[in-house]
Amino acid sequence: MVPYRLLAFATGTTMRAILLRLAVAATLLSPLAARAADTDFPTWLRQFRAEALEKGIKPATLDRSLAGVAPIPRVIELDRRQPETTLTFDQYIERVINDRRVDTGRQMLVTHKDLLEQVSTKFRVQPRFIVALWGIETDFGRITGDFPIISALATLAYDGRRSAFFRGELLNALRMVDRGLADPQRMRGSWAGAMGQSQFMPSSFLAYAIDHDGDGRPDLWGSQPDVFASIANYLAKSGWQGDQTWGRLVQVPPSLDRTQFDLKVEKPISEWASLGVRAADGRELPARDLAASVIQPGGAQGPSYLVYQNYKTIMRWNRSLYFATAVGQLADRISGS
Repeated sequence: MVPYRLLAFATGTTMRAILLRLAVAATLLSPLAARAADTDFPTWLRQFRAEALEKGIKPATLDRSLAGVAPIPRVIELDRRQPETTLTFDQYIERVINDRRVDTGRQMLVTHKDLLEQVSTKFRVQPRFIVALWGIETDFGRITGDFPIISALATLAYDGRRSAFFRGELLNALRMVDRGLADPQRMRGSWAGAMGQSQFMPSSFLAYAIDHDGDGRPDLWGSQPDVFASIANYLAKSGWQGDQTWGRLVQVPPSLDRTQFDLKVEKPISEWASLGVRAADGRELPARDLAASVIQPGGAQGPSYLVYQNYKTIMRWNRSLYFATAVGQLADRISGS
């Protein structure tokens, strides 16, 4: 709230400058400060340690993992500035699917052809989707993040916005250490706690990470076989259909009820066709009668897509229409579809 006394004497440019400074200050004022009014971080950490012990985490693991852990203000700043809240759909797609990434994706399909085919055969996930996810998550392993995972997760667990979720992920990160799957000092990744070339959260690591190269443990940082197999395993266990694509760009008639454009609304392709939905080039939709939904990730003025089960599976990876559409489009472009 802006103090009334300050407002009473501020006008014109001065007023705008004051409001701007206050807005910036409000944005940068860490929720950790408000949280600390209730419980300071050292007290919170002691309470969390007691909970972890009750849940079976070894004392030695806690000693190794929590030594020196402290809140990271930059993590909170990034949590409040996620792309879907700062970019339009068109801006997001332009940033994520650029010509360089498409060209690199095509090269990676060739470079890793044998391994990708082996993984694809085992998990029934097409190589282009494995490479597309890899490309969008870490630019094909180039950018995996350099935040200390334990401290980042502790910061978000201490913060009040999504504390329950990140408290669970912090416990799972400690379970990874407890089981000898990771060294806490080498666990580095995104500000949100995602790790490795596939950017798995700790819960996803425990559920889906695969030791495909047979060296005794999954390595999502340095083993390409483990990275590809783990991506495919995640999709396969989340409902992936290996004989289907993700969706397609379509034309929709202006008369069509826009309340129908929702992932929760499913109709056979033939029914959408009878309502006037056509392929992007105006041709008839495919004859195959899959269950499908129509969505407009960019809003009513943006493009429309007819999407299938695999799109919803990608949404289990990241619950973002922007992200899921980008994965589908990149997969199409790198395979020449």
